Amino acid sequence: MKYFPIDKNLFIKNRKKFVAKMKSNSLAVFNSNDIYPISADSVLPFAQHRDIFYLSGVDQEESILVLFPDANKPEHREILFLRETNEHIAVWEGEKLDKKKAFETAGIKTVYWLQDFDKVFFELMTEAENVYINTNEHYRQAVVTETREDRFIKKCKSDFPGHTYLRSQPIIQRLRAIKEPEEIALMQQACDITEKGFRRVLGYTKPGVWEYEVEAEYIHEFIKNRADGFAYTPIIASGDSANVLHYIENNQQCKSGDMMLMDVGASYARYASDMTRCIPVSGKFTERQKDVYNAVLRVKNEAAKMLVPGTIWADYHVEVGKIMTRELISLGLITQEDVDNEDPKWPAYKKYFMHGTSHNIGLDTHDYGILSEPMEANMVFTVEPGIYIPEENLGIRLEDDYVIQENGEPFNLMQNIPIEVEDIEALMQ
Repeated sequence: MKYFPIDKNLFIKNRKKFVAKMKSNSLAVFNSNDIYPISADSVLPFAQHRDIFYLSGVDQEESILVLFPDANKPEHREILFLRETNEHIAVWEGEKLDKKKAFETAGIKTVYWLQDFDKVFFELMTEAENVYINTNEHYRQAVVTETREDRFIKKCKSDFPGHTYLRSQPIIQRLRAIKEPEEIALMQQACDITEKGFRRVLGYTKPGVWEYEVEAEYIHEFIKNRADGFAYTPIIASGDSANVLHYIENNQQCKSGDMMLMDVGASYARYASDMTRCIPVSGKFTERQKDVYNAVLRVKNEAAKMLVPGTIWADYHVEVGKIMTRELISLGLITQEDVDNEDPKWPAYKKYFMHGTSHNIGLDTHDYGILSEPMEANMVFTVEPGIYIPEENLGIRLEDDYVIQENGEPFNLMQNIPIEVEDIEALMQ
């Protein structure tokens, strides 16, 4: 991995929090992701399942974590199962974790090779009454591929039908939503790398460059600074492409007079950042572009102030809609009559701002969080309002990542990334 080693005490702390929420005489199992084939002998780059990473720091394939706090043998209360490494693997694939390095990474003393899993797991299951299984319950999940976790769950239920099966997700979603100081520091690192990429692009962009060339500038700076890569597929959208919310082709030439929307974030140590900035390709905003841009910026700044403990996500979005409505009226895009006659299920402002304002962010870009429950300190949310005007060839979205504080306004992890019109114009010159 490119990132610097993470202190194992973070993962020890995370496991203690999870175990404290488990029912007595229960064990929990977490699997690594698969390495997914493309065709022939080609595969996609490995991306670790964030839950096993959160609890162990193990960042390699074919790994299993078992937590069994009531195990009869103390050495079986935390177990890592790893793919056995050898000289052949080291030569052809690179060095894998051995038992010593596994302890340095995760703080787990008991490490078995994966070939011993069935035998050891049978012994554990003769002691346990309940099994926590880790199904994907994220509110945006749309999984169509059977995962390594899915296969394990199917086999486990077949081999041990008499056990009671419980869900790990209600526990781990709440735990992962509230970040430890070490996690916030890693997210700050990701945001700082994103800042470097943005500043590089400000000096590079001019009429005639291609969107994919801008994308290349970002990834150059990200990898140079030890990022894993992009936290998500980047959006580099000039002109009318900015009005396509999930535009990822990034294949158009940037023209003088157009704005360019860039929704880009670096991932560092598997922790995501999520930034959106809009810049004038020619280095200078027109008056109309400036007016729309500043309207979005005002909405973002006002919305961020509402990210405090106790806020309900759904109520927050209603209030953001009211702020956006005022700005759209001021810009002449909607009228008060439009508002008076609006459909409550699709308010007038939705014509120009059709997506949500905020989502949790952490190990996943759209991170875990129970959105029906009040916000709490040390949750991290994006704030990303936008105004999209296809008839004007103009789409503006601005986005920063904020840590909710116990008292006062949230802390902006992207406070050093230029966002004011004057700063952007000055840096582009």
